[in-house]
Amino acid sequence: MAVDVKMPNVGESVQEGVIHKWRIKTGDFVNRDDILVELETDKATVEVVAESAGVIQIVKKQGETVAIGEVMARIDNTAIAAGAGKAATAPAATATAATLPPPPSPQISAASGQPLSPAVRRITEESNVNPSNVAGTGKDGRITKGDVIAHLEGGANPAPVTAFQIKPQVASGSRSERREPMTLLRRKIAERLVHAQETAAILTTFNEIDMSAVMKIRSDYKDKFKEKYGVGLGFMSFFIKASVEALKQYPQVNGWIDGTDIVYHDYYDIGVAVSGNRGLVVPVIRDAERMSPAELEMAVGDYGKRAKDGKLTVDEMTGGTFTVSNGGVFGSLMSTPILNPPQSAILGMHKIQERPIVVNGQIVIRPMMYVALSYDHRIIDGRESVGFLIKIKEYIEDPTRLLLGV
Repeated sequence: MAVDVKMPNVGESVQEGVIHKWRIKTGDFVNRDDILVELETDKATVEVVAESAGVIQIVKKQGETVAIGEVMARIDNTAIAAGAGKAATAPAATATAATLPPPPSPQISAASGQPLSPAVRRITEESNVNPSNVAGTGKDGRITKGDVIAHLEGGANPAPVTAFQIKPQVASGSRSERREPMTLLRRKIAERLVHAQETAAILTTFNEIDMSAVMKIRSDYKDKFKEKYGVGLGFMSFFIKASVEALKQYPQVNGWIDGTDIVYHDYYDIGVAVSGNRGLVVPVIRDAERMSPAELEMAVGDYGKRAKDGKLTVDEMTGGTFTVSNGGVFGSLMSTPILNPPQSAILGMHKIQERPIVVNGQIVIRPMMYVALSYDHRIIDGRESVGFLIKIKEYIEDPTRLLLGV
């Protein structure tokens, strides 16, 4: 009998998905629990596995959109014996690969005996020019791109360029364009960002933090921390802890607007913006106020790895009352992060850079970080936004306050 492979129900708000990649092809034998296909929804990438062993017949092609419950393929489990043939094809493929000709060696200029550069080789091939007919003026008689251009224009060798000469630009290369459809995830990200800009009164306030104390803690304890917990001690756990304590003192930053009501949250589900292979995603660390620094670092590390592998689930990216984004890992010195609706605020971390500052009347060099809080002015006033950032600054510059909760 045939077993239908259907688009699974991956989340309450997900109605459809796009077939991102088939791992197998029609006629292949699959075993139970083999990964068949990667589906891309507007929130996550989902892998679908075989519920039965048998021979696969693909119904929906790669790139097609499928609704929840729609049949994507069928497995004929009456032909299980055909599985033996699958392994037999591997030696043939290996043999074919072994007979492939070696890659061509770089072209050599007959005049100089020197290899041609990629740019020269490309222009000679595109112009159907024999390199042996071109006089090289480069080092050791190498042919330059200008030599080939001069040859095409009918001259012998290019004349020396003076300050008053302007050489005409010559287009080289394919100068091609390509058009690709946006993934569902990228389309959803775009919709949410535009929605945030259109529906919220977004402002951003800034402050700067002396990172000396946190950096000293990391330097003193990173080896023992890694040895005990099996994970590195990063900055994110400090900022999440600081955010939770600051949110307790400014509850409107942890709330959002629902119609004409303000919803306050007495729990702290912190979204962590991480970059995956298909775009920015925000998995949520739930009940962050109950977690230790080690547990926070483990959660952040796990989310980051699975975001790159496309393994995050819809539930893991649903909800969240406040978001922390670390653009500093990409070298950003300052930015204005965009809200993650329906949340009312997002904290942006940035690159640590040594700068001169004044401490007790003396100019000293300290590792400084700019931090930004983008917020919805409909629910959060300037006083609260500035006060919130000051609390973050105090907790990071004096981490003992986090331990004591003061």
